[in-house]
Amino acid sequence: MTSQLFTPLQIGKKTLSNRITIAPMCQYSANDGSMSDWHLMHLGSLAISGASMLVMEATGVTPAGRITPYCPGLYSDANEAAMKRVCDFVRCMSPIVLGVQLGHAGRKASSHRPWQGHGPLQTAEGAWQTLAPSAVPLAAGWPEPHAMSKAEMQQLTQAFVQAAQRAARIGLDFIELHSTHGYLLSEFLSPLSNKRTDEYGGSLENRMRFPLEVFRAIRAAFPAERFVGAKISGTDFVDGGFSPDESVEYARALKAEGCAYVTVSGGGVVLDAKIPVGPGYQLPFAERVKKEAGITTGAVGMITDPQQAEEIIANGQADFISLARAMLFNPRWPQHAAVSLGVEVPYAPQYERAAPKVWRPGRTLGKIS
Repeated sequence: MTSQLFTPLQIGKKTLSNRITIAPMCQYSANDGSMSDWHLMHLGSLAISGASMLVMEATGVTPAGRITPYCPGLYSDANEAAMKRVCDFVRCMSPIVLGVQLGHAGRKASSHRPWQGHGPLQTAEGAWQTLAPSAVPLAAGWPEPHAMSKAEMQQLTQAFVQAAQRAARIGLDFIELHSTHGYLLSEFLSPLSNKRTDEYGGSLENRMRFPLEVFRAIRAAFPAERFVGAKISGTDFVDGGFSPDESVEYARALKAEGCAYVTVSGGGVVLDAKIPVGPGYQLPFAERVKKEAGITTGAVGMITDPQQAEEIIANGQADFISLARAMLFNPRWPQHAAVSLGVEVPYAPQYERAAPKVWRPGRTLGKIS
């Protein structure tokens, strides 16, 4: 059987061995912004999964840009050293293409870890002032963010640049710019959170201005032979919010700035959006971006079954898939998918004897999820 899911894909100057990539997944396990032993275990396990590309979790470019006090950052020498330790650990056992997602949490920063309540930190818990394009709270009970001045936007752009330079020194293959899920850059993009009346608010051209300035600065600061991508919204899932039409325009603008790929997700700008969660529920937005913006595009959102993933690639709906929860549930998903689709893939030498063809000749694992 010939599987399209297991064909190579060129992104920038890197060739991915297949179309299965691992999405950035917050672990809330850093210490003062520095990755910990948990990250060694978590990322090390994913790196030998058989996936072709791994994006490390959302990483703040300033302390105030972290979602929680336990999220990683890339704003200090200590952060850089800790991330390099993790990356060197991954490199010693896997050829996976490795990068980091850089971002700023905006008005969703200064929050509790999910298992501690999700909501905003209180003053006694170490809460900090959050930033946003406009002084519009996320929801009732959330603090009013500080509306950023142009000078503060320039300072933050420089923080993205410095983080990109640190990523380059670490030796990462790529950077992904986080501009969805209701964090700062998607707050600028969405008319629901951006109420500015200057050149950074109003029209889509204006709302895209700051995210594109940040992307342009990162692209200039990161080595030209390595690539920079972005995670974008396909929709806010709210009337009057960021729309699929605008998603296509934003993807086109990113491509013009040298963006190598986009993964298309959505939601998160408001907490009460009615999101129709189900298998492949974000796929139509990725498919439209791929076809109309002409950029290498990844699909996300409840993609859990190998045949489902195979059909997405075979039908030309996306160029690659980006797995999150499915990988946490089953860190060997790519290898199991290969068995289900009748494809042979390499294993880490230490695990080669685990390949079903060795110990279960003539049998397969059947359907996985």
